[in-house]
Amino acid sequence: MLAFYEFHKAYNGHTILRLPDFTINPGVYWIRGHNGAGKSTFLKTVAGILPFEGDITLDNQLTLKKHPTAYRSRVNFAEAEPIFPDFLTGTELIRLFKSAKQAPAQQEEQYVESMGMAPYVSDPISTYSSGMLKKLALVLAFLGRPRCILLDEPLTTLDADSLPVLFAWIAEQHQAGTMFLLSSHQELENDLLPNVRKIVVAGATLHHTV
Repeated sequence: MLAFYEFHKAYNGHTILRLPDFTINPGVYWIRGHNGAGKSTFLKTVAGILPFEGDITLDNQLTLKKHPTAYRSRVNFAEAEPIFPDFLTGTELIRLFKSAKQAPAQQEEQYVESMGMAPYVSDPISTYSSGMLKKLALVLAFLGRPRCILLDEPLTTLDADSLPVLFAWIAEQHQAGTMFLLSSHQELENDLLPNVRKIVVAGATLHHTV
């Protein structure tokens, strides 16, 4: 569960999002809104990447402001257009993330294999296409023992064969107790990812929908 208290995010004095008191219960959520509504900004603040006023509590225990390290260790984020150091290989970056997230040994293997990344994961990231970068970002987002995974435009640049793989990851991880917030301009296929709830970003606030 994520609870927002007096949450306020602004740029140059212009309010982007304001949530005096808002709760997102465990589940899989699709964040919807027009371009510029604040979807990516919202996910980045929840991830602890962008500063904001107020506070966010995870599972009634960890707050981003009071327990920043512990909070960030349990909240994972994948950017819409990931950028990684070109001089590293995918394997090296995975190793760094595993260490930071205290991930179990060999945890990444099932993700790398199911996404078909084995042939190139040890290559320099400078050789990766946008689709390969997206797959790497998704693998990193599932490492460790996250209680919440944030995926910004996870379907963009992902090939059709990889979509059911990603949805299977989400379903499995959600069943294990992880909540998900996904932003997407594309329709989410209900047969591949059932029981998705919607949250609409509009008018500098969020609204739960059926």
